[in-house]
Amino acid sequence: MRWFAAAFALIIIAGSRMMAQSQPLDLVLPTDNDALFAGLGPAFYQYIERDYKGEKSYPWEGGQYGFVRDPVETSAGIVYTRFHEGIDIRCLQRDGRGEPLDEVRAIANGKVVHVNPVPGYSNYGKYIVIEHRWDGCSYYSLYGHLSVIAVQIGQEVHRGEKIGVMGYTGVGLNQARAHVHLELNLLVSHQFDGWHSANFKNEPNRHGLYNGLNLDGLDIARLFLALRKNPSLTIPQFIAGEKASYKIVFPRSAYFELPKMYPWMVVSRAGPETESWEVSFTRSWFPIKIEPSEKHVLHPELTYIEKSKVDPLLLSQRHIDGQGKKAHLTDSGRRLMDLLIFPD
Repeated sequence: MRWFAAAFALIIIAGSRMMAQSQPLDLVLPTDNDALFAGLGPAFYQYIERDYKGEKSYPWEGGQYGFVRDPVETSAGIVYTRFHEGIDIRCLQRDGRGEPLDEVRAIANGKVVHVNPVPGYSNYGKYIVIEHRWDGCSYYSLYGHLSVIAVQIGQEVHRGEKIGVMGYTGVGLNQARAHVHLELNLLVSHQFDGWHSANFKNEPNRHGLYNGLNLDGLDIARLFLALRKNPSLTIPQFIAGEKASYKIVFPRSAYFELPKMYPWMVVSRAGPETESWEVSFTRSWFPIKIEPSEKHVLHPELTYIEKSKVDPLLLSQRHIDGQGKKAHLTDSGRRLMDLLIFPD
C-alpha cells in the first residue's frame, strides 16, 4: 500500500508537471502601446538619435531588435554593426511636465529574480528581471530604463500585473526618449560571477547572474507577432527557424550548462566518440543548436562562418576576424565563448 501510494503520488506529480509544461506562452505586451500588431513601427518603437557623417537623424528602426545601430559604409553597402538585444517601446502617456506615466507590466506569469534600483549601476538604468518557466526551461524577461519599480525580489507576478513605471534612467537617455527596453533571454552560465571577476577585475558585478552579459536575448517582437498567428507556438519551435551564422566547437566540460538548461537545443546525445560539442549561433550570438562532435579541442574554436563580402569584424561585434579558412575568434570572441565552459 505504501509503495502504491508513493507510485500514485509520483504519477500525479509527473502529470502536473506535464500539464505545466504544456501551457502556452500567452505573452502580453508590457505597456498599452500595441502599435506593433498594426504594423505601425514609428508609433511602437522609440527612435534613436543618430549622427552619421555629420547628418543627424532620428530613425525609429534603431529601437528594433537586431543589428540596427552604428552604420558603416562598405563595398557591399551600409552595414549596421551594433546589436540591440531587445526592443524599445515608445511612451504613450505623459503628465504636464512631460514625465512618462505608462505602466510597465509583466509579459507573463513568473517570479522576480533581480531588481536594480540604482540607475548608475547599469546601462539599463533601473531594471527588473523576471524568471518564467516554459516546457521545463527557464527564460528571463528584462525591463529597463524604469522610473519606478513596484516589485521586489522573490515576488510572484502574473501576466499583465504592474511591475513599474516607464522612465529614462540609464546612459544617454532624456525625457523626450523615455521608453521601456524589453528583452526575453536565455541564461548562459551559473558560473558567471567567477568569469566576470576573471575578465573584468576593475568592474564589480552588481547584478549576479542577471548581468546583461549573461543574458542572451531572442527577437521578442517577432515572437509576439508569431504568437498572434500561432498561439500554441513554443520557443523551441520559434528558434527552429533561425539561421546559423557561426559554429563554435567547445571541449566537453562539466560546466557546459546549455544542454542541461535548454535540452531542446541538443540534436543528439553524446556517444563514446564524442570529444566536443559544436554549437550553432545566429549573427547575434544566440545559440540555436548543439551537436556532438569528434573534433578534439582544448579551447573554444571557430569551425564555420557564413560567407559574406563584408569584413567579419563588422558583422560579428568584433568577435571574429579573418576570411574563409583563416577566420578565427578574436580575443574578445574567445573570452565570450569561454563563459560557456568557465572555469574549464
